[in-house]
Amino acid sequence: MTRSSPRHDVIIVGAGIAGMACALALASRGVRPLVLETRKKLGGRATSFTDVRSAEVLDNCQHVALGCCTNFLDFLGSIGTASALTWYDDQYWFEPGGRMSIITANGLGRLSPAPGHYAASLLRATFLTLGEKVILSRGILDILSTDRSRWRDRTFELFLRTSGQTDRLISRFWEPVIASACNLPCNRVAASSALHVFQEGFLAHRRSASIGIPSIPLVELYRNLPTLLESRGGEIRLGCSVDQLTTTSVTLSRTGETLHAPAVISAVPFPSALQIIDPTIQAADARFAAMRTFGTSPILGVHLRFDRPVLRTPHAVLVDQPTQWLFSAPGHTDGRAVHAVISAADAWLQLSEEQVASQILTDIRRCMPWAAQARLLSCRPVKEKLATIAPTPEMEAHRPAATAGPGSLILAGDYTDTGWPSTMEGAVRSGRIAAAAFLGLSPESLLSPSLAPGLLTLALGLRPPSDSTSPGYRGILPAQPALAS
Repeated sequence: MTRSSPRHDVIIVGAGIAGMACALALASRGVRPLVLETRKKLGGRATSFTDVRSAEVLDNCQHVALGCCTNFLDFLGSIGTASALTWYDDQYWFEPGGRMSIITANGLGRLSPAPGHYAASLLRATFLTLGEKVILSRGILDILSTDRSRWRDRTFELFLRTSGQTDRLISRFWEPVIASACNLPCNRVAASSALHVFQEGFLAHRRSASIGIPSIPLVELYRNLPTLLESRGGEIRLGCSVDQLTTTSVTLSRTGETLHAPAVISAVPFPSALQIIDPTIQAADARFAAMRTFGTSPILGVHLRFDRPVLRTPHAVLVDQPTQWLFSAPGHTDGRAVHAVISAADAWLQLSEEQVASQILTDIRRCMPWAAQARLLSCRPVKEKLATIAPTPEMEAHRPAATAGPGSLILAGDYTDTGWPSTMEGAVRSGRIAAAAFLGLSPESLLSPSLAPGLLTLALGLRPPSDSTSPGYRGILPAQPALAS
């Protein structure tokens, strides 16, 4: 059974952040998108679920925005939920034994322009020795003056070694930041991705590393989108699985019905894209051969409930521990409801729930001795086995462009060539780049500008990469003439 979709100018498959951002960008320019999503909720991997044990709405994993995530923040602003982020300028690092260091741009940092706004607090940090701080400063200066696109084919660990960084410094400082941001350890992640995190996420601008944490469940961030799209002629259909798609048609799984539209955009994760995109399209397009070599990296998010306050700060980094970050659960401020996050969590996937709880409790009590007597009331691990792409040097060289040229299938998703790591910011960028390809516009025309680097940052050598962090970004060609202006 087939039918055309005359009310819609384009079908977008997938209502994760990329698909939502693409649909909104198109609807804002007079295009009528139809969005199909197999789940019965929005958000893809950045969403929430109702726990059958507690009936609580829990996030799949803790997601945060940084001040440098200009496209994601603009996306939330456009759907009216930007105010649901609570912002923090301080990072709390806890050592074994309970000593805390605050890495902040506040205090004396206010007197220093970027990139020196964290210097004063790093000098006071107790989890690094004075000698390590000297070595760290050299690494930061090297990062500032490095063209990250030239390090696409090598690991960040190799970069750190060339900059004289020690094993202990890598373990205590570089690893927690990069594993959390890129979801791979330093010895596996492409240096280009890790350098991007520090260049744009910490050093370019004073607000770059401000942390925005949702104060409501992730799924609630998108609550206004369906009505907003409908008001502009678009539509979202939830619980609508797709069996196969081509450049102009989508076949639904449950009914076998085929929908037609002038264009189709795939906005699902790459493993799903390889399953549902017409094999004849894949055979004729070199992007898909490269995608079949991609790997993924898991994230473990663990929801913990204690009988007394454990977390005394809004969030915490546990220095040199398997458990990397702790966050106060949305809506909870008393330190009893804690969300633990382990990125690059391969070693955790085979652990039982009891083993996960035991390890996290050990890590918490080691760095927060006051938690020794706290009783764990509940533990709910959420294992996202396919959380992100694995941004290795091999993969970074082959991230696909939104389109291979006029008439080709348009791709959106954080795995595509966005110039950013696989993050919520990267997902929004991918959706907007796909929308630009559909409209026949340059990617830059729909992207929010990055925070402008400070004068001192520029004087110390920070420059945009001489090439994209993967090929194709500058070479995106219009997929078809624009349907609307």
